[in-house]
Parts: sequence; structure tokens; C-alpha cells
Amino acid sequence: MRADWDRRAKENARYYVDTSRKDWSDDEFFASGELAISQDISTDMTNICQEKDPKQMRILEIGCGAGRLTQALSNIFGEVHAVDVSGEMVAQARSALGGRPGVHLYQNNGCDLSVIPQLEFDFAYSAIVFQHIPSREIIETYVREVHRLLKPGALFKFQVQGYIATDSTPDDTWHGVAYSEPQAREMAERCGFEMRYSYGAGVQYFWLWYFKNA
Repeated sequence: MRADWDRRAKENARYYVDTSRKDWSDDEFFASGELAISQDISTDMTNICQEKDPKQMRILEIGCGAGRLTQALSNIFGEVHAVDVSGEMVAQARSALGGRPGVHLYQNNGCDLSVIPQLEFDFAYSAIVFQHIPSREIIETYVREVHRLLKPGALFKFQVQGYIATDSTPDDTWHGVAYSEPQAREMAERCGFEMRYSYGAGVQYFWLWYFKNA
């Protein structure tokens, strides 16, 4: 994973973060992140905040890439901790966001979240990340790690691959392993979550709402 994503980051990081275009300007790239967060987060604040002030919340982002969504998240929440397996991606995110108060960026090992300090988080989020991971074991390890870090009752909102790519291979870090709705629900139960909602089963962007059991 690290080698593939470092290579992609060196080639054209912003394209591989959002493949809708290859020639992103700074303003356009981060504006696209604002739009995505307005759709994924701003419309779902009841589930996410649970009556907390977002400026008092500490949140976790898995797979920050070049910081496209991280910047938008930092405009809403008081403290954002974000990880990525690619050192090249993290370096670009730091270059763009290094001066932002409350933003903490880490390169993780691609298997767990041991790099994150022993803190409690109010919300966790991941978009367009797990869909690239070819191993259910690694994805489930991430889910268990998020459970470890979240406060009881808090939400982990994330997206997995819902579409089975016929040309994928076991080491494919672009077309990751796919989940059906029953498989996603079973994973939630194994990892100590309640899956209250889902959206997009059978398509590329399969969204899951996992609430940590109290």
C-alpha cells in the first residue's frame, strides 16, 4: 500500500485523491473538499455531534491524502487528527495545512492506528480510502482501532467498496475488496459497533454509519 500510494503521490497526488481531473489548482482542489464535506458532514451533524459543539470536538480522519478533506474538516471541528499510509501524501498535506491550529497529521503503518496518541475521539470519518484496500483483515483491524479510540456512543462514518470489480487481484490497491450489506453488518457486530444506517450497497461508494456501543 505504501509503495503504491507514494508512487501515485509523486506522479500526481491530487489526481489520485480525486480522479475527476488531472490539473487541480490549489483553490479548486480544496474547494472540492469543502463541497464533499458539506455533503457528507454538514448534512449529518445530528448523528455526528450528538448535541456537542463541533468546535469542542476532537475527530479522526483515516486516509487524509493531500489534505483535501482535512482542511474542510478543520473549518468545522476544533481538533482534527488525520493519518495516511503514504509519507508523500502526508508531506503534501503538511505543506498545505501545516499552519492550521488544531490539525495533527501522521503517517501510519497501513495496518493500525498505533501512531495516534492515547486520546478519546468524538467522531471518526473516512472517505474514498477503504475502497482501495484489498484485505478484509486490514479493514477490520482499522475498524477495531477506531472502536478503541472513539468515545462510547460516538459515530464512525466511512465508505467501503460495494462493487465487485471483476478485474481486481488480491494485491490490487486501487480496486479494494467489496462488502455486501450483510458483511458490513457482521463486521460492525464483531468490532463492537451498531450499524444503524447504510447507503449505496452494490456500488462503489457504500457508506456505513457505525455507532460505538455504550
